Amino acid sequence: MNPWLLILLLVLLAAFLFIWSEQQKRRTGLPQGKVIYADSDQWQTVTQPLYDPQLKLTGKPDYIVRLPSGMQVPVEVKSTPAPAQPYANHIMQLAAYCLLLERESGQRPPYGLLRYREKTFQVDYTSELEQALLALVEEIREVECHGVAPARSHTEASRCRGCGYREICDMRL
Repeated sequence: MNPWLLILLLVLLAAFLFIWSEQQKRRTGLPQGKVIYADSDQWQTVTQPLYDPQLKLTGKPDYIVRLPSGMQVPVEVKSTPAPAQPYANHIMQLAAYCLLLERESGQRPPYGLLRYREKTFQVDYTSELEQALLALVEEIREVECHGVAPARSHTEASRCRGCGYREICDMRL
């Protein structure tokens, strides 16, 4: 085989693989930047969860991306189809990751990303969202302190099976 033809084929293959990898990266919903944390052993050794000793709150976002500006943002990936608007519980989960990331890094993330199967939502980490999260954490602590489960808000037995309040709940399915 002609060496120039082989070189041309290798260059074309490299270009194809580069374009394909860029398309795959866009499909993940991750922003431009460097993944510095992943809750998956496919990218790196799984690192320690984020932890705030003051709130006794811990969490592991799916990814933390360092943007070109140097800011870090958490990314939470959901396997479900995208709703019209992100679910409130997903927003609170992402807000918790923003708070934990701020406490860990000393830099407040401007937003977090919720990635559903085919759509990514940017959720601004505002002081109002932070206050709503802190109020929710306080409410959960009160419930735990008094041993009373919150009112059931669904009719799905599968959600009850995975609930942390199942042992004390008198409304479980």
